[in-house]
Amino acid sequence: MLHRPLPLALLVFLVAEALFVIRLAVPHQMVFDETHYVPAARTLLALSGPANTEHPLLGKWLIGLGIRLVGDTPFGWRIASTIAGSATVAATFFTAWQVTGRRRPALVAAMLTLLGFTVYVQARIAMLDGFMLAFLMLAIAAVAATLRRGGWWRWTLAAALLGAAVACKWLAAPYVAFAAAAFVLLKQQDQRRFPGLRAAPALTILGSVSLLTYFATFVPAFFYASEPLTIARLLPFQHEMFARQTQVLPAHTYQSRWWTWPLLIRPIWYLYEPADGAQRGILFIGNPAIMWGGLLAVAACWWAWVKFGAARPFAAAMLWTGSLAIWALIPKSLGFYYYYYPSSVFIVLAIVAALDHWRDRTRHWDVALLAVSAALALYFYPILAALPLPNPAAFRTWTWFATWV
Repeated sequence: MLHRPLPLALLVFLVAEALFVIRLAVPHQMVFDETHYVPAARTLLALSGPANTEHPLLGKWLIGLGIRLVGDTPFGWRIASTIAGSATVAATFFTAWQVTGRRRPALVAAMLTLLGFTVYVQARIAMLDGFMLAFLMLAIAAVAATLRRGGWWRWTLAAALLGAAVACKWLAAPYVAFAAAAFVLLKQQDQRRFPGLRAAPALTILGSVSLLTYFATFVPAFFYASEPLTIARLLPFQHEMFARQTQVLPAHTYQSRWWTWPLLIRPIWYLYEPADGAQRGILFIGNPAIMWGGLLAVAACWWAWVKFGAARPFAAAMLWTGSLAIWALIPKSLGFYYYYYPSSVFIVLAIVAALDHWRDRTRHWDVALLAVSAALALYFYPILAALPLPNPAAFRTWTWFATWV
């Protein structure tokens, strides 16, 4: 069983889920953007009317599903996010297995994703980004499987998952184009890739299925008690969402520019205040060993492509680079470090791709990186998991630079 990717991916999912649910209800108050999305989920769950209309509906429906199944409690608000986080870790494992064809890089990818901080924090808060990335990583895993084994159903599944990702947050929309470009480029380079699939029908399925999936998530909005959506209003509503997302917003304490995110210049505190009888903090930041080391891996992947024409390192480097380049083009007036969330997972794929490409020279480097990453995870754990802190000035223990405060 452990020599096949799917059963082992399920085991990875269960291990991640077990880690994410520990003390999930702490703090018992809404944290950061939960103040927007939990009330919106309650409103949508009751079909009362539109809420939080600058974003699509699926992520809020999923938060609401957790509330419906578990209860309107902090655990209920966040339980769906833990499942999304666990799916992200499992999908990263599966993708790494498909790309490298080996179990060890896949396990390293899963462990680095768990130790990277960002998935852990995002899996324990009711925000939309976790759901978007879960669908996106599952779609990438499906594309990777189709690349190796073909199958129209796998490609159709990938298209549907991409549509679901966009239905959580529009940030996922460019990845539909990325998937199309990857199919055309990789198929042209080697006709044995995506066996049994032809370009024209594949691109048609990608576009139509992703679009239909996206719009299907709006069906419950047609049954609102107040201001129900109509067919005539469906497309104008998309324009209204765009207008809200591109409006000019006032300056924010934790705002940052996209080019600073890979360097960890300005992380963001989701919480730093007394809660549940103690001073607590939640810092959204990437594991420095993985985030900074990953930049070297991305450079190595680009070099492997330039020097040797290596397709796998190129794909990993392109995914990370494209995910960051999006933010140079998106018309957002403010940026925040948590927008780097997808890139913080894609950089893990670059690490395992680089180590696998040069595995004869980098033997045991993965173990060393895991050891350093695990040590940093233990060090930062109190401000990742909202543990009780000794006093209000305790943040100085973890804020290495003035910009981290």
